[in-house]
Amino acid sequence: MSWMALLSTCAACLTLKMAGFFLPQAWMQHARVRWLTEAVPVVLLSALIATQVFGTDQRIVADERVVGLAAAGVALWLRAPFLVVLVTGAAVTALVRASTG
Repeated sequence: MSWMALLSTCAACLTLKMAGFFLPQAWMQHARVRWLTEAVPVVLLSALIATQVFGTDQRIVADERVVGLAAAGVALWLRAPFLVVLVTGAAVTALVRASTG
């Protein structure tokens, strides 16, 4: 990973966070700004999940982690509590690994 990309992303996130303290309240209530501040964390977390599930050694792979992610997605769709979603994904991944390994 490039350290410059990591540091730039950290700086951008900190700048966005601090903007909430220094910008006028009226600007922060604008619909586009609210949408952006709500969407950025979701997009960053989704990108992190995608790289951890589908990426290995600079390659795209589909292994037991995909099955665990799908199980967690079903638990989310069924509106399970967050801890149940995490345990479901981890347990299904472990079971698939145990059965194939």
